[in-house]
This record gives sequence, C-alpha cells and structure tokens, in this order.
Amino acid sequence: MLSERLRNLSIIDSLLWLLRAGIIVLVLWGSFAGLTQGKHSDESWGQFYNRCTTQTDVGTVECMGKYSTETWRDFAIFGLAQGGIYALIALGYTLVYGVLFMINFAHGEVFMSGAYTAFFVANAFAQNGFLDSNPIVALSIVMLVSMVTSTVVAVLLERIAYRPLRRAPRLVPLITAIGASYFLQYTFRGLYGSGKKVYPDVSILTGKWVIAGIPILKTQVVVFVAAVILMLILYWFVQKTKVGKAMRAVAEDKDVALLMGIDVDRIIVITFATGAAMAGAAGVLYGLLFKQVDFIMGFVPGIKAFTAAVLGGIGNIPGAMVGGLFLGIFESVGPSLFLEGLGIPAAYQLKDVIAFTMLVLVLIFRPSGIMGEALSEKKA
Repeated sequence: MLSERLRNLSIIDSLLWLLRAGIIVLVLWGSFAGLTQGKHSDESWGQFYNRCTTQTDVGTVECMGKYSTETWRDFAIFGLAQGGIYALIALGYTLVYGVLFMINFAHGEVFMSGAYTAFFVANAFAQNGFLDSNPIVALSIVMLVSMVTSTVVAVLLERIAYRPLRRAPRLVPLITAIGASYFLQYTFRGLYGSGKKVYPDVSILTGKWVIAGIPILKTQVVVFVAAVILMLILYWFVQKTKVGKAMRAVAEDKDVALLMGIDVDRIIVITFATGAAMAGAAGVLYGLLFKQVDFIMGFVPGIKAFTAAVLGGIGNIPGAMVGGLFLGIFESVGPSLFLEGLGIPAAYQLKDVIAFTMLVLVLIFRPSGIMGEALSEKKA
C-alpha cells in the first residue's frame, strides 16, 4: 500500500514533502541549538546543567541556552495573552467566511476603529480620575464604546459595500474589502490624526499577581481571562441560541434557510455585528497590553488574525480560537527558540515573518486548517 502511494507521487508532491521535511529539520535544529547555547564541546550535559543552575530569591532558575526557564515562561505567558487577542479578531474572519464564503480584509480596520475611538474615552476618564477611582466601571464603559463603534462600522460596511455585491463573482467583494480597508484607515486618520495615542495606565493593573507560584503581569492575566470569557460567550451564543442556530443554517445553505423562514439579510448583519463586537473588545485588550494605537494599527494584527483563522480552519469557531492562541505562543517563543539557534541576528525582528510564513505553509499543506474539514468545491 505504501509503495503504491510512493509510486503515485508526482514531482510536485515529492518536492512539497521535501520542503516539509526541510522545515521540520530547520525548526528542530534551531531549537536544539537555541536551548544549548553556552554549552562547551568538552562539557557533559550534567556539568552544563550544574553550571547553568543558579539559586535566586524565588528559587532555582535553570539555564536553557541563552535564556533561563523563567524567561521562557514569560515568553509563553505573553504569547497566551497576545494569542487571545488574535483569537478574538480571528472570530470575525471565521464568522463572516462561514456565512458568506468571503474574506473581509477590512476587519482589521474594524478592530482599529473600536480601539482608537475608545482611547479618547479612556484618556478622559484618566484625566478626571474616574479610571483609577472606579477602574472596573471605567474599563467596562471603555470596552462598550469600543464594541459599539466597531459594530457600527462593520454594519455600515456590510450594508454599503458588501450587500450590493453579494451575487457578484467572489473576486469583486475581495477587492472591495481591500479598498474599504484603506478607506477606513485614512478616514480615521483624518478624524483622529496620524500620531500614535498611548492608552493610560490603570493603577489597579500595575504590578504582578503570583498565580501557582508564578509571577504574572496583571495586564496579561486580565487580557487572557477576558479573551477566554468572550470566546466562550460567543461559542455559547452560536451553538445554543436561536439566532446562533439561524446563523449556522444560513452558513449551510442560504436559499434553504430562506425557504424555512429565516431572514437571511438580518442574520448576515448579526454575523458582521457579532464578529465586530469581538474585534472591538480585542481592541481595548490590545490597548491595555501594547498601549499604543494609531490609524494603521489594524493591518498587521488583522493579517495575523486571518492567519490564525486559516491555521485553525477558516469557518470553524473553535479552530479560530485554537489558531489564535497557537499563533500567539509560536510568535512569542519562536524567534528566541529556533531563529536565534540558527544564528540569525535580531531574530525577534522577524516575528512577523514567522506568522506570514506559517500562513503560506498552511495554505500549501493543509488549507482546511488544523480543525477544519476538507474544503468542498463550493467553499474552495
């Protein structure tokens, strides 16, 4: 059976398998080299471990190459918080694709619109002291403003730009989405200016919490927990509510759903609004984690969230969640793990390259994603 499959391999398939093997070898080789940097050739593994193990005030810190285990842990924790933001944005891509089979490349700007608008509310609260005196209420209002702004922008985008093109060839709404992306970027540049805005610090979120003996920045804990809660709420909404069932019916077959009495246009608007609300919430979490916002802030996170959606399986909600978390961790740990091990200078500057390379590889080797099903001809 195996020999028959090998005989049936084309030259292209053989080259792709060689490419896969080469990538795996490079990653493993770089990781091994990165984790053993500093080990002398005449030194045993036991000697290397003993020399690199030091005692600190918080206990034993083990040396794992250039970085300690504590540093690797910090990389992973930051990656989880970052991945939660990617996952929330990715849900908008996967919801719209699941219903309309189109990629809304303006979704990154929907994310930007909420975060950028909410900055002014957060800044006003900080200046009058309300942010520090009532942080939970203030942050709730800031997040609500961000979610409402993103929702309004997404609904207008669907009504004005996408609905008239619903029966057009698939390339037409794709080009329209790219144009809408630039339109929104420069509209908000004109409204809010081109300079970067810095989210104010929240006194209640400064410092660290010690969880299971591990000190973690409070902002990272809040961002990750909030992202997980929002993702679970969305999953419950899609799976358990009547509107969610209608969304799944429209995703399966719009014409049959229409015959069953479902208002397809209304469900599509709700789909855009739901994905946009998640992106708006992600915008505030992004502001808390990275602090700076500007009119082009949505482009790179938007493309990375699209990568996460494709990685998990475009159109698959749990896949988008898993893909976002995986991409966040991989992007945070990868440069220091295997790129530095390969001797690449300024490896962390290539973290964006890792995300986009992963997108290309997923599209080549498994376009249905980690948790996606094989694409049908209708969706492909």
